[in-house]
Amino acid sequence: MRCVIARFPFDLTKSGVVESMKGVRPEPVTSEFVIIGRHHYPAKQVGQVITRQDRRDFTAGEVLRAMTQLGFTCRTRPTAASAPMASPYQRASAMLGTPPIRLTYGQV
Repeated sequence: MRCVIARFPFDLTKSGVVESMKGVRPEPVTSEFVIIGRHHYPAKQVGQVITRQDRRDFTAGEVLRAMTQLGFTCRTRPTAASAPMASPYQRASAMLGTPPIRLTYGQV
């Protein structure tokens, strides 16, 4: 299948990609990755191996698009959900471990 990565056309096959990645140790996955066999490879690492180009020459999206067309499973590593911002008053109450109590005039 003809795929364009970094403005260059490549004729790639699924078996050719598997053969190229054989013996390549996967780097730690930080965001987008491609599942080849039992291994999870970062998209940029796969692109570098199959195109023999510098990683700065192409995007992870280009590699993911090409690998998806070839039938590989591509995923994005989920990021940790950030907590909503709390006011300083809410953070202090949480650190004390009690809900804030507001007294009105006349209550004691």
